[in-house]
Amino acid sequence: MSHEGIRFVARDEETRAGAENRPLPRIAVTPEKVRVLLTEGKGLEIDWQDGHKSAWSFAWLRAACPCATCVEERTLEGRKPGEAKPKPTELLPLYAPPAKPKSAQAVGRYAIQFHWSDGHSGGIYSWEYLRRMCLCQECAFGRDEARGTPN
Repeated sequence: MSHEGIRFVARDEETRAGAENRPLPRIAVTPEKVRVLLTEGKGLEIDWQDGHKSAWSFAWLRAACPCATCVEERTLEGRKPGEAKPKPTELLPLYAPPAKPKSAQAVGRYAIQFHWSDGHSGGIYSWEYLRRMCLCQECAFGRDEARGTPN
């Protein structure tokens, strides 16, 4: 009897994985204020109804695009959301301007969508996705602890 494809998981690993996928309270994923700092070229800032504040640079957001194409590409390359693509190893790489949205628009009451200067616009960043990807120290520590990895 073959056991290929069977993965044995320790119970505490199951608990940690479940914590990552557990639904967040509605108040935690409902923005009170959303600021897209296009003119300044900075990024996205969200004040959540539960009092938490999050911020992301445009470069991070572009590298964390949640569309199927970008997720598949990141998975194949072994990159995490927000992790930049590796620089080409050419002798004289061409200059590529940093990712910057031309515009942003609300998608219903659940997300925001950017139209990037590189022509990409397939990613719909749900409020829940953004809250789970919060870059503040408190949230990063919570994610790492849920995965059981050190900072």
